[in-house]
Amino acid sequence: MLSRTADCLYWMARYTERAENTARMLDVNHQTSLLPQPAEFLEQSWKKLLTISKLETLFLEKYDVITRENVLDFMIYETSNPSSIVSCLFAARENARVIRGKITSEAWETQNTTWLELQRILESRNQTDPSRLLEWVKHRCHLFRGVMHGTMLKNEAFYFMNVGTLLERADNTARILETKYEGQVALKALGKGKEGKEGKSVDETDGNFFDFYHWAALLRSVSAFEIYRQIYSDQVSPKKVAQLLIFNRQMPRSLVCCVNELIPLIAEMKNQQSKEIERLLGKLKASLDYSDIDEVFSQGLEEFIKEFLERINHIADEFSNAYLIPLAVA
Repeated sequence: MLSRTADCLYWMARYTERAENTARMLDVNHQTSLLPQPAEFLEQSWKKLLTISKLETLFLEKYDVITRENVLDFMIYETSNPSSIVSCLFAARENARVIRGKITSEAWETQNTTWLELQRILESRNQTDPSRLLEWVKHRCHLFRGVMHGTMLKNEAFYFMNVGTLLERADNTARILETKYEGQVALKALGKGKEGKEGKSVDETDGNFFDFYHWAALLRSVSAFEIYRQIYSDQVSPKKVAQLLIFNRQMPRSLVCCVNELIPLIAEMKNQQSKEIERLLGKLKASLDYSDIDEVFSQGLEEFIKEFLERINHIADEFSNAYLIPLAVA
C-alpha cells in the first residue's frame, strides 16, 4: 500500500475518534456546568478541558476570558483550532475523499453525509442546542465506526484505520484521567479555607457532592459510568475509576485494552521497520500487565500517566516513520 493511502486511512480514523472524544468531553462538561457550584469551580472545569488537548495558549490568543460559551465555541466551531469538532470532521472527510477507492461506498457516504449535515447545522449555529449537537456528533462517529466494521474487508486498509483509532483513544483516555485527577486536586485546594454558612470550608461541606459528580463526569466522558456500576456496586472513588480506565481488559477505552488490541494489528502489518514498534508495544504491555493500581498511586498517578503518554506517542511516531508519509502532521 502506498504511504499516502495509508496516511489518509490512518488520519481519517484518528480525526473521527478525536471528534467523538471532544464531543464527549464537551457534553459532560456542559451538563455538569449547569449544576449549582461556585464560579471558581466552574472556571477551573472549563480551563482543565482546554488543558487536556494543550489548547489553552491558542484559546487565549482569541478569547479574553475562559467561559462556557467561549470554550464551546472554540472547541466546536473554531477552524483555527485543529482539534475542534468542525476541523476534525473536515479533516476526516477530506482524507476519506482522497482514498475513496480504498474504503467502501458506505464508509465514504457516512463521512460525506456527516460533513454535509454539519454545514446545515452551522448555518443555524446560534439556535443550536450544544447538547443536541454533541450527541449528534457522537452518533455520527459511532455510525462511521459501525459501517467500517460491518462493510470493510479485514485487510491492510482496515488495519491502518484501527491503529489510528486505538492510538487516538489511548492518548485521549490517558489525558482525560490525568487532567480530571489534577483538576480534582486543584478544586479541593481552591475550596480549602473558604468559609461556608456554618464556618466549614467548601470542601468540608460540599466535598462529597463535588467528588461524586466530578468522577461520574469523568466516567461518562468515556461511556464507563454504567460499566463502573456493574463492576463496583459501591461509591465512586478515584482509585477504582483509575483502575477501571487503566487496567480493565474488558473496558473498550481502557489503556490496557487499547494496547492489547494494537499488538495483533501490528503483527498483521509486519514489515522491515515494524520490529521496533512491536518491541515498544510489548514493553508497554508488560509494564501494564505487571503493575497494579496501588503501585500506580504509590508512584503518583500524574507521573504514571505522563510516562504512558510519552510511550504511546513515541509508538505513534515510530508507526508514522515506518508506514506513513514523511512529516505527517496531526
